[in-house]
Amino acid sequence: MILTITGANGFLVQAAVNQVIQNFVSKHGDMGLERLNAGEVSLARIRESAQALPFLVDSRLVVIDSPSQNKDLGEGIDDVLASVNDQTDILFVEPKFDKRSVLYKTLKKKTDFKEYNELAEPQLIAWLQDYAQKAEGKLSSADARYLMQRVGLNQLRLKNELDKLLSYNPQVTRSSIELLVEPNPQSTIFELLDSIFAGNVQRAMKIYQEQRKQKVEPQAILALLGWQLHILATVKAAGTKSADQVAVQAKLSPFVVRKAQNLNKRISGPELKQIVSSTLALDIRLKSESIDADEALQNLLLAIA
Repeated sequence: MILTITGANGFLVQAAVNQVIQNFVSKHGDMGLERLNAGEVSLARIRESAQALPFLVDSRLVVIDSPSQNKDLGEGIDDVLASVNDQTDILFVEPKFDKRSVLYKTLKKKTDFKEYNELAEPQLIAWLQDYAQKAEGKLSSADARYLMQRVGLNQLRLKNELDKLLSYNPQVTRSSIELLVEPNPQSTIFELLDSIFAGNVQRAMKIYQEQRKQKVEPQAILALLGWQLHILATVKAAGTKSADQVAVQAKLSPFVVRKAQNLNKRISGPELKQIVSSTLALDIRLKSESIDADEALQNLLLAIA
């Protein structure tokens, strides 16, 4: 068996890798298990492991992590695959392939290739609720959605945050989420814009001050603001296209697109264009003039409001 496991969903990737290793060890023991970091060994070392016959065991499993980190492996992958003996299984584990590379194309064609992508919003909500239930906890669909808004769509981080919430109280609520879960920066800046567009300047400035207390620099906040405005502009330009269509064309998450669509309902195209222009002007000033970045960014936020 020669297997490749990859994908953006680190949680599912790790679960799949653990399952392969567990199945092997339960059947053959751990003496035949070898794990190599491709970025730290030579192509010759990888080929040697693929060719080696089992010693004191009836089978071997060689796990090769991050094959993309070995520049020589792309050119030598056919030779490595051809050298694998019948008593050795190979598992390639790659977080992210360059899909233009020879290595990716070869492994996809010549190995049992399994790719795990991030789950869509409805799937994640169902998974979160099921996970909570199996842990003898309870999580409503509304609170599951709120947790996603705060954390993002990364299933591994969602799992870790939910474990923490369930340990605190099996009954997960919006209040416990706000108490224990630190929002990711993108979600925080989205909340800031959401507050501004809703006319809640006080809430927006509170979010800004909270970021500053956490030592997030104004330039970093401005960069995140610029990215959120880019998403809003992209979605606004898409007009009446569905979230799924926009997500595919713009290479964004449908979840992110839907959030942007809701936010865009509060602002016109010309208004958004002016906000983008003002944000760009401030970015240029911060990079070319000696000004108080903190004060300048707060003034921009107030001007947008």
